[in-house]
Amino acid sequence: MGRAYQNRKVSMAKTAAAKTKVYSKYGREIYVVAKSGGIDPDGNLALRGLIDRAKKDQVPSHVIDKAIDKAKGGAGEDYALAMYEGFGPGGCMVLVECLTDNPNRTISDVRTCFNKTKAKIGTPGSVSHMFDHAAILGFKGDDEDAVLEALMEADVDVTDIENEDGNITVFAPNTEYGKAKQALLDALGEIEFDVDEIQYLPKGATPISGDDVEMFEKFLEMLNDLDDVQNIFHDAEY
Repeated sequence: MGRAYQNRKVSMAKTAAAKTKVYSKYGREIYVVAKSGGIDPDGNLALRGLIDRAKKDQVPSHVIDKAIDKAKGGAGEDYALAMYEGFGPGGCMVLVECLTDNPNRTISDVRTCFNKTKAKIGTPGSVSHMFDHAAILGFKGDDEDAVLEALMEADVDVTDIENEDGNITVFAPNTEYGKAKQALLDALGEIEFDVDEIQYLPKGATPISGDDVEMFEKFLEMLNDLDDVQNIFHDAEY
């Protein structure tokens, strides 16, 4: 699969001015994950990974604590996951992952981003079949055979394991995330995961060039400015 997956998920923290928006997005996601899976990171591996990722992105502790306290109280907004898909500038395939408390507002805002950048929003399933929904766990190491053995003993359905420059990356179906992470922790002890995410990985790539590149950057910027947008995945290559 290669490390191209790291470039296919759009980073939101590009400038200092974007930090507040990043904090808000993390706060919303932490709240939802804690509310659905429990507020204890030791018992909710998805929450644990999300908190670790937030800290690496320099999200302040008070933002994390506030989101967890909000989930503990059981009050607050009722967010739902919404996924929109379509074709970006140059015909590249795009998935837009949102958390929303108002689907009508969110679809309207997302559609505007598509319409203003020569992109085309699609129907459910129009491009998602060209992405794999994968759990990705990356950490420092060089014994991929031992990692594979640990995962197989735990009956984890492993898609692929890469060993590159002293870094091991495990790919598994998204449904195997918790089991795969626990198996690695049980076998290898307290690992510091450099990558601990569930992503949509494109099965191929769509080259874009010329004016389409500039329009695509505008498209991404407009989407990232929307509060409801959590992640953007694409297969554009330029």
